Formats: sequence, C-alpha cells, structure tokens
Amino acid sequence: MGFYISYQQIISREIFLCYNTHEKGSANMNDNDTIVAISSAMGKGAISIIRLSGENSISIVNKIFKGKDLSKVQSHTIHYGFIVDEEKEIDEVLVSVMLAPKTYTTEDIVEINCHGGISTTNKVLELVIKNGARLAEPGEFTKRAFLNGRINLVEAEAVGDLIAAKSEKQRAVAINGVNGRLTKLISKQRTILLDLLANIAVNIDYPEYDDALVVTEEYLKEKLTNIKLDLEILLENAKIGKIIKSGIDIAIVGRPNVGKSSLLNAFLNEDKAIVTDISGTTRDIIEATTNLNGIEINLIDTAGIRKTDDLVEKIGVDKSKKIIDTADLIILVLNNNELLTKEDEELLQKVSKKPHIIFVNKNDLAKKLELPKNIKSIMGNTQELNGLEALKKEIITMYNLDKIDEKDSTYLSNIRQINLVKEALEEINIALTDLSNHIPIDMLEIHIRSSWEKLGILIGENYEDELIDKLFKNFCLGK
Repeated sequence: MGFYISYQQIISREIFLCYNTHEKGSANMNDNDTIVAISSAMGKGAISIIRLSGENSISIVNKIFKGKDLSKVQSHTIHYGFIVDEEKEIDEVLVSVMLAPKTYTTEDIVEINCHGGISTTNKVLELVIKNGARLAEPGEFTKRAFLNGRINLVEAEAVGDLIAAKSEKQRAVAINGVNGRLTKLISKQRTILLDLLANIAVNIDYPEYDDALVVTEEYLKEKLTNIKLDLEILLENAKIGKIIKSGIDIAIVGRPNVGKSSLLNAFLNEDKAIVTDISGTTRDIIEATTNLNGIEINLIDTAGIRKTDDLVEKIGVDKSKKIIDTADLIILVLNNNELLTKEDEELLQKVSKKPHIIFVNKNDLAKKLELPKNIKSIMGNTQELNGLEALKKEIITMYNLDKIDEKDSTYLSNIRQINLVKEALEEINIALTDLSNHIPIDMLEIHIRSSWEKLGILIGENYEDELIDKLFKNFCLGK
C-alpha cells in the first residue's frame, strides 16, 4: 500500500504540472514593485485610507511619517503621527503596519488613515508616489492575493461581488464565496477525479501490484455518476445565484395608453414615468430598480407597441420589441375597457414563448375585454393599486423568491463559472456514455482529465494571464 500511495502522489503532481497553463505566482509581476491606492470612497468624509503593498511599503511611508520608526514596530500595530512633506505637516494620521506573510496580499502592507476629503487624501497619495510607490491598477491588491496563493479565483471573484453587493442576499452569497464554500465543493470533485486518474494509471502501468485499487466499470460508473449529480445540482442552483446577484429584468409591454407607465410608478411608489391620456407619451425606454423579497427587480417601461409613421415613436417601438426577447420576465398590460385588438393578439402570441404575466388594467371601468379561456390573467387598476399585490405575489411564486436560501447554499456567481461547470459536466457525460458502451477504461481517461482541468480553471489552479488581467480590471481601485 505504501508504494501505491507514493505513486499516486507522483502521478497527481505530474498531471497537475502537465496541464496547467500557469501555477499561482508564475504570472509576470515585479516582486520589488510597491503599489498604492486610495482604498476608501473619494469625497468628503471622516477618514480616508491609503493602502500600500510591497516590500518597500514601510520604507516609503517612513520617509514621510513623523512618529515612530515603522521599520522597528511589530506587525499588525497602529501608530500615531503626522504625514510631512519635508518639514511641513500635511495631516495628522494613524498608520497601520502589517508584515508579510499574514496580510491580504501576503506582502508587507501599510495603511495610512488620514482625514477624509479630496485635497488631503490626494496630497498624501501624491507624497507616497513621489517617494517610490506606483499607483495600483484596478483590483491589483486582490490580484496579488490570488497570484501569491492566498486566495483562489473563485474567492477573488467573490470579493468583487461583496464590494458590489446592493442587498443582504447578495452580501450573504458573496461572503459564502469569500469563505471558500464553493471552492471546497469544486476541490472535492477534483480530488475524486484526480484519484480516478491516478488509479487508472497505476492499473495500466503496474498491473502486477495486488495492493493497487482495481478500477472496474462499476466503480468508475458510481464515482462519475456522483460527480455528475453534484455538478447538475450546482448548475440548477446557479439559476438562483443569477437572480440573487443580477436580479430579474422585467419588461412592461403593451399598446399605447394601457397603463404601462402607471404600473411602473405603482411598483416604485413614485412618479418615475410621465403619465398622460395621450397615446405614445412614452417614446423611449425608462428603467428603474426596486426590491421584492430581498431581490432586485429591474423594471423596464417600454414605448407602446403599435404601427406608427412617427419616426421617433417607431424607434421606441422597435426597442420595445427587442426588449421582449432579452428580458427575464414580460408583464403584458391590456386594457379592460377596450376590445382585444389585433396588436394585442400579436403581443399575446409573442410573449407566450417567454416567461410572462398578463395584467388586465383599468378594471374600475366597464369590461369590454374578452380573453381566450386558456389565458390566465391578473385583474387590477393602477389608479387604486388594485391587483398590485397579486402581481408581486405571482412574481415571487414564479421565481420561488420566498424559498431562496442565500445563507446555506453555494452558488456559481458568473457566466465564466457556469460555462466551466457545464463543460466539465459534458466531459463526465461523455465518459459515462463511453462506459455504458464498454469502451476500455484507459480510453476514458482523456474525458476524466478534461473535466478535472475545467474545474481547475474555475478555481484558478490553472489560468491564462489575459483572463486574469481582464477579471481584475473590473475591480475598483484600492482593492
């Protein structure tokens, strides 16, 4: 058994090195480069934070700090003093010193806590750069944390999500990513796949060793099926993750003057859109955001859809038709006080292919509208807000918003992650199909390895420099 374990370790390492584009820490990065950025929001405030990272962080700040010699202080301590330009005092500050490797980037980090305000903050930043630091690129601190092996790619993306979080649910999901819950799940699948690769290799190259695990079709089928189910659950949960992170894009469509803008205003409880009795008042897209059960609802009020010779209105109508194709949910508004028109019928046909809700407005007026019996609708009127709660309840039911558990679930947070899991799952499915056709086990190894690689790209165990640069450019400065 001792031989088997050591061989497995060797082949695991060989597979890892052979198929990695890069290992962490191998990307081009000048280790002597000390970066700096303002890590707090710019503008008037009590405190601003200027953060440095790199081996010269302490020596650079020492040049402009009148107080203790920062090169002699203990790690993770705060020191009172003044930032000076030669002998001129610029600001009264607190300086935090954190020594490598127990820092966010694993490098020496110094944070200058100065008084808030654009002038003071920029002056301190200017002095730091003047004395040898380089202005950091967006996300460069987190990029260094990734490249230096402190966090993986999933955790780095979760940091960005945490910064961008606008709701409690978004924050809770992001912190699960930062804490490594998704990483653990993906790493578990990769470990199983790597064990399979190692065992298959041992069976092929050293069949004479009786203590090696024999990989049978039944054993392989069981392991791959379990991985398949776990990845499928992850993809199914990704739909919920997308809703939490990005919200639901809801387009309000219908003919002119049926009450679309009034419905938008009712959702928001404010007069966001202009409402008149004149048909065609809304000629362009009006967007607004509200919250429903802790989920962002992105409402899109569209121009009334009808045939028109007015060039400006026609552009608005064309935009409305395109939004029907791209929105997550369509609310088609009809007028209870009018007969069903040909344009209404065309819209009913068009939205039938998408998730939709029919809202029959103006039920306070005489009923003239007759809908086919198979079409479900919600009756109401935007003047008295009748039907608004029923409409919200229908949205909650359609997307299970009352059952979303953001605290204990693990969600993929972006298209990159979702696509990689899909690709990994596809390789597993191919391997299972080949297995059912009794293809020799050693020929399945290519698909098992490919799935292992895809999941490795997901968490950043292997990556391309271009991808990393693009990802971290979406971060804010100072993070």
